[in-house]
Amino acid sequence: MRWLNDYVKADMPIKEFVADMTMSGSKVETYHKMSDPINNVVVAKVLKLERHPDSEKLWICQLDAGRDEPVQIVTAAQNLFEGAIVPACMHNSTIADGTKITKGKLRGVASNGMMCSYAELGLTKDDFDYPVADDGILILNNDPDVDSFRMGMDICEALQTDDTIVEFEITNNRPDCLSVLGLAQEASATFDIPMNYTEPSFKGVDGDITKEISVSVENTKLCSRYMAALVKNVKIGPSPKWMARRLRASGVRPINNLVDITNFVMLEYGHPMHAFDLRYVEDNRIVVRNAKEGETLKLLDEMAEPVKLTPEMLIIADGKKPIAIAGVMGGEHSGIMEDTTTVVFEAACFDGVSVRRTARKIGERTEASSRFEKGLNPVNAEKALKRALQLIEMLGCGEVVNTIIDENHSEYVPERLKHDYKWVNEHLGSDISENEQIEILKKLGFGYENGEIIVPPTRIDMHRACDVAEEVARIYGYNRIPSTIPKLSSQGKRTPEQIFEDKVISLALALGFYEVMTYSFISPKDYELLRMDEKSRKSVVLRRPLGEDTSVMRTSALTSMMEVVRRNWSNRNLEGRFFEIAREYFPTGENQLPVERDVLCYALYGNGEDFFTAKGVAEEVMAKLGLKNVVYTAEKNNPTFHPGRCANVTVNGELIGYVGQLHPEPAANFGVNTEVYCATLSMEVMFNNANGDVKYTALPKFPSTYRDLSLVCNEDVPSGDIVAVIEKTAKHLEAVRLFDMYKGEQVPAGMKSLSYKLILRKKDATLTDDEADAVVAKVLKALEDIGVTLR
Repeated sequence: MRWLNDYVKADMPIKEFVADMTMSGSKVETYHKMSDPINNVVVAKVLKLERHPDSEKLWICQLDAGRDEPVQIVTAAQNLFEGAIVPACMHNSTIADGTKITKGKLRGVASNGMMCSYAELGLTKDDFDYPVADDGILILNNDPDVDSFRMGMDICEALQTDDTIVEFEITNNRPDCLSVLGLAQEASATFDIPMNYTEPSFKGVDGDITKEISVSVENTKLCSRYMAALVKNVKIGPSPKWMARRLRASGVRPINNLVDITNFVMLEYGHPMHAFDLRYVEDNRIVVRNAKEGETLKLLDEMAEPVKLTPEMLIIADGKKPIAIAGVMGGEHSGIMEDTTTVVFEAACFDGVSVRRTARKIGERTEASSRFEKGLNPVNAEKALKRALQLIEMLGCGEVVNTIIDENHSEYVPERLKHDYKWVNEHLGSDISENEQIEILKKLGFGYENGEIIVPPTRIDMHRACDVAEEVARIYGYNRIPSTIPKLSSQGKRTPEQIFEDKVISLALALGFYEVMTYSFISPKDYELLRMDEKSRKSVVLRRPLGEDTSVMRTSALTSMMEVVRRNWSNRNLEGRFFEIAREYFPTGENQLPVERDVLCYALYGNGEDFFTAKGVAEEVMAKLGLKNVVYTAEKNNPTFHPGRCANVTVNGELIGYVGQLHPEPAANFGVNTEVYCATLSMEVMFNNANGDVKYTALPKFPSTYRDLSLVCNEDVPSGDIVAVIEKTAKHLEAVRLFDMYKGEQVPAGMKSLSYKLILRKKDATLTDDEADAVVAKVLKALEDIGVTLR
């Protein structure tokens, strides 16, 4: 956060910062203090040293730790002296590795804490720009900020290791945010705080770099720009505290000032750099070319074996050999040594695809390659190089030659996008004024001229109007945009047919059925098993079936349903109810698509199941769907069904399907030796005749009365015909129900007895017995016309 604050004053609470940055598009994964878990470690001054009475190696120290009285600590360190400024762990403190420090006794003498080495603070020798002891207590007297130290001051604050580290999840299309400046730009726009940024510059010393080194680019497609600068009289040393702390907070180990500058610029500007020791650049010549067959290169990674280079790899070479792999890593002798005196700084732009392929092939994915592979703009190379040279002069670690080599083959032209603020609002469902949109874009570093947005070179993700809309939306605030239904030509929702199908499924489940799903293709032999007629066997034949058992598309869902019954019966499921909204296929002609029809197919068998329960299921489904004028007509000529136990189902004269008992022979063909009842009902016909409107009916105000009629008729007379006559004739009829059927000695041969309950009710008065008897008399007279008499 300190580094970020160099460019934008983001001094708000950290929770507010991470929440708002996430909402504006820069997702924060986590944040923590750089000093964690160090606690209760302070700056202290050694006031007095004396030998331990019982040990030659131990010292008893009196420390000024900002307390009311000196703190006594016993130590074995031999590099202490009176007046030394040291880090001291107080009682109940924690050091970098999580170890808890408490007071105790050493050889009988009280010790109220511990003094620390730099390692116990989680630091290395390279974190300091002054000499520190490898073995012993960290002495801070040579620290450049020692005069500002207060006794009792938190050691992390004194050493500037108390920074807050925020980790962002950067998407591949935003390589600009892989830099401090990129995130500072985002923070500036998010919090509406101006950027504190000036273009880098350097003074340099007179000189002509072209007299010292030459640069040539042979493959301008893979290297669009290569810049080189020369630094003489280099002074290698440790980096200042502020630079070392910023690098460590970013997860980079400080090494020396020259190497640290290249890493610092890469993190700050998002553009990788490299520095070559001029002594190892043979012929003082740099060539950017493809590798030659058989060439190898030992990388800076000391553990790696020499890499075998291939012709598709882009390398940096001198006059005789490869010295670096472009965009990935430098060679063993291209690095900065302690005795380096002249350095060549490189800032280039390499093709992202080429860098990624090379890095994967050699197994070295570096910080540099991870940035190049996402795509960098060649314009940024110049800024990065100037920033590095500016830091060289700022730290006084060399003399910068004021001329630069620039092999620029990019022909970069800033991208311009038309700004249509009305389209942006329509796209977002917002109402953001044109001026406000322009201000938002300017905060993000975009230019604006004559109604066009000028895309900055770092924003490689901006190409279309929707990209502009996204930029406006995330900075304006998604939470400020009202929720609206998209203005589309259609809205996603369930169709009436789908809603109807769900209702049918719910009804079947409520009636105790299990839903099954079967294949639409079957074996032609299944038609024979069901004794289906020749017309019903004409099917759509698959050109490339999986096998004979799946070679035709079914014309009856009953074939698949009986496979389900067979499987359950063979597994000793002695009763079952199954249903499926199945699709049947009927051929229309050669090379033409078949007609597809959905049906409700169900089957039931087991104890208590008979024709009437199967028919009752159909009646319940029809009633719940609101179908009127449903008629069941006896069907004796369907070879698949038992004669006399099958009915065609019609509604308003249109055939829906059939319901009945499967003929014993087809049942046996499927290996089922029990009675199976099934039905197939057209979904389309039911849907077209369904009435989903439910109307409220008030409870009756007057009581009902009922009459029971036991009738005798020929065995062939369907009960439905009798019910139809009763419903047509009986006045004040509320319901008629069949409650008994009898065949036996008490009725003539060839006859049957049917008993009905007639429920009668008047809406405006109580029905009298005389009125009820009159209704019954009229019904009996009408029934006599069809040969039905009172028993």
